[in-house]
Amino acid sequence: MTKADIVAKISEKLGMEKGDVQATVESFMDEVKNSLESGDNVYLRGFGSFIIKTRAEKTGRNISKNTTIKIPAHNIPAFKPAKVFVEGVKTNVEVK
Repeated sequence: MTKADIVAKISEKLGMEKGDVQATVESFMDEVKNSLESGDNVYLRGFGSFIIKTRAEKTGRNISKNTTIKIPAHNIPAFKPAKVFVEGVKTNVEVK
């Protein structure tokens, strides 16, 4: 599902203009991104949490030069679904 699909479904469900829904969805994504960039986690009850995870420093390999490199510690954004969300997916989606 793409952002355009989400906008179309919300627009159809609520009877709103697609342009208004598009602006709302993009504004929501911008707010989540800005919160994470400023170091704040985002908690959405019943859906999940957008959190910042810290990756430790580690040693990697450059295969083409056959050398080791240090990968510094860094933060990455992550999503942790709520238990209700996980249970819904487990019960409603077939295993492929």
